[in-house]
Amino acid sequence: ARVMASCIESQNRTALISVSDKSRLVEIGKFLSVKGVSILSTGGTAKRLREEGIAVTDVSEYTGFPEMMNGRVKSLHPRIHGGLLGVRGNSTHEGDMKESGVLPIDLVIVNLYPFEKTAESGKDFSTCIENIDIGGPSMLRSAAKNHRSVAVVTKVEQYDDLLHEMKESGETSYELRKRFASEAFELTATYDSVISTWFSSQNKAVIFKQKRKKYRTDVDRSSRDCQGTQGI
Repeated sequence: ARVMASCIESQNRTALISVSDKSRLVEIGKFLSVKGVSILSTGGTAKRLREEGIAVTDVSEYTGFPEMMNGRVKSLHPRIHGGLLGVRGNSTHEGDMKESGVLPIDLVIVNLYPFEKTAESGKDFSTCIENIDIGGPSMLRSAAKNHRSVAVVTKVEQYDDLLHEMKESGETSYELRKRFASEAFELTATYDSVISTWFSSQNKAVIFKQKRKKYRTDVDRSSRDCQGTQGI
């Protein structure tokens, strides 16, 4: 069944692509470009697509708000999340979008900063903190919530299914979008769980170091006290 087919094949189609894993990125970019889909992107993803002659609009250009704080803030903007969350066919939502210049975003291809890999490699605390993705999970959750109209792709392994459906029918099925949404929520839940577990281990390490320091201090004090009582 095709329930509210994604707007990916309607006029003014827009895809947002921001990936750390750039495998097959050019293939996807060229395919969407040929289909007439406008591409929004950020940072290294936009740079890679442009190198291959694929037209891209920077998210900062679209939002009118520059990337800031060393990239910590770039996609957290109402013109992004409004485009992801706006319910198609809802007159209130569509009125708000039109008034605020928000374009509907029909396809999101986002994968997250490799936090787990960074933490497992033994990087220092600050480096691990900087590899906690904020904007990525936010976009995935917004897109997944609105999966009746938005397709959300979180990993390279999903590209074949996406391309197959679009080549066959020119659109994505509700069933595919629903499955991808489920996988997106599973990913963000796992991602947060990994971060929480890592944070907990860091706190335990600090507590252990504090206890070890206190133990050594107590041992040193006890040793000095014993030496002071010798000969009495």
